[in-house]
Amino acid sequence: MKIFGIGTDIVNIKRIRRSLNNKLFLSRLFNKDEISKCKKTINSSNCFAKRFAAKEAFSKALGTGISRGINFNEIIVLNEKNGKPFIKLLNQTKKNVEKKIKKKKYKISLSLSDEKNYAVAFVTISI
Repeated sequence: MKIFGIGTDIVNIKRIRRSLNNKLFLSRLFNKDEISKCKKTINSSNCFAKRFAAKEAFSKALGTGISRGINFNEIIVLNEKNGKPFIKLLNQTKKNVEKKIKKKKYKISLSLSDEKNYAVAFVTISI
């Protein structure tokens, strides 16, 4: 496989924490499964911040940013049973990604981390 794109993003966790009481913010940026998972964690603002960074990093790897049919709440950041994070695409975002990449078979790799004040994500898209 060859690399289609890479993206990285860093987020100040305090910035995300200040927005978490805004239901419109949550619904525009996160899927219900992400909201449920993060609300159950001890450091929920870290959980949300890492997911936000992942969505931004993914849009950079794609080369579009968040626009043109790429929606934050259709880029879902989940974890495998062993904890490894992954991205799942839904609806219009999935269709637009396949159209942009021009292939139905692609691989999205994701790495997440956080430390005190910041959350960071790194994404590669391989075709």
